Order: sequence, then structure tokens, then C-alpha cells
Amino acid sequence: MKKIFFVFALTLLFSLNTKAQTSYKGAVGLGIDLYDNATFVGPSAKYFFSSNHVGQADLGFEDGGTIFTFLYSYHKQFAGAPGLRWYAGVGPSIILVDNSDNIFSLRPHAGLDFKIDGVPLVFNFDWRPAIALSDAGETEGGAFGFGIQFAFN
Repeated sequence: MKKIFFVFALTLLFSLNTKAQTSYKGAVGLGIDLYDNATFVGPSAKYFFSSNHVGQADLGFEDGGTIFTFLYSYHKQFAGAPGLRWYAGVGPSIILVDNSDNIFSLRPHAGLDFKIDGVPLVFNFDWRPAIALSDAGETEGGAFGFGIQFAFN
């Protein structure tokens, strides 16, 4: 009986270890960038240069404006939570505004990334304040990003 329990425990441990490796090389999908007075929606893509270093590009559209955001993030897996990672990083945003000056900002960010095991879907949520670098625009502390993406290896 002890041998059966031991084999069962090893099998369970191996299967949990396999499930914890829910990694992907890149993802493309829909991104939403929420500001206090604007919501930008459009395509989003991310690529893992290594297991922890990620580049992300977002293109968003809003009535009267378009935003380009390029982010670098450091990702790290949570121990004991398969598919769930935290991340933090920084990058620039450029907002092209109709009939006004363009807005340049720095976007530090921190958030969560969740890849569903066995399903090629990734969900992410982050806090990404916008620190205005140009005379146009204002610093926005309450800006957030959401994403749903199709993952590929």
C-alpha cells in the first residue's frame, strides 16, 4: 500500500510541476488603455525575449486621438500559482491628438498576467500611470491597462 501511495504522490507531483510550466513565447490580441477622460482600444502584442524579459506594443484608438505605447516588462512566476505572473516595467507613450499638440509620456507599470493552462488565452491587468513629458497633456496617476490575447509558442 505504501508503494502505491508513493507512486501516486510522485505522479501527482510531476503533473503539478508540468502544469506550472504554462509559458508562451508571444501573444497578440486586444488591449484597452483606460485614462480618467479617455479609453483607448486597439491591437496589442507582446514578445518574450527570455523567460523574464518582455516587450509589448499597444496601438489604441479613441475619438479624436491615437496612442502608441511601447513597454518593457520584467515578468516573474508566482510560486504555487500555475500560469500567474507579476510584472513591472516602463516605456513611452505617444498620443496623437486631432487639432492639438501631441502628448509624450513615460509609462511605468505593474500588473498581473494569467495564461490559462491548455488554452491559448492570456489575460493581463496593470496599473500604468502616465507621466507627461511634453507641455501638452497632464500626468495621470489613475491609468490602467487591460488585455486579452491569443498566446503562441
